[in-house]
Amino acid sequence: MGGSDSEVEKKKVLALAPIAKPLAGKKLSKRTLKLVRRAAQHKCLKRGVKEVVKSIRRGHKGLCVIAGNISPIDVITHVPILCEESDIPYVYVHSKEDLATAGATKRPTCCVLVMTKPSKGDLDQGEQEKLKSDYDQVAAEITEITASLF
Repeated sequence: MGGSDSEVEKKKVLALAPIAKPLAGKKLSKRTLKLVRRAAQHKCLKRGVKEVVKSIRRGHKGLCVIAGNISPIDVITHVPILCEESDIPYVYVHSKEDLATAGATKRPTCCVLVMTKPSKGDLDQGEQEKLKSDYDQVAAEITEITASLF
């Protein structure tokens, strides 16, 4: 029953959705999840498909992080299209469980929208700068990956 780490990795890769492009590599994935964690601490995060779609339609800007192992895939197929129409960078990460852990929720999360400003209240100037610099770095890397795809 146990199974080795390589078997677990193979199962993760097999579970990936065929539309999961651009998929973050290990380094970018780690940075992205770190950004999600920091955004969750400062309440600059929208969790779940419904909340993310509502925010995008209302014109909120940010960075969309989508889980690559969603089943059924129809749940999230419209999110990348909405992101492209609104000029919001998006990236897929390997697992919804990792995304939920980074987003400070117990339930697996399909997608999150990382915003630079909290929806209510304000951040300290220093915290705002840290979040913005992390955000800009990850967004630049995602743009670079996306450009190499097309």
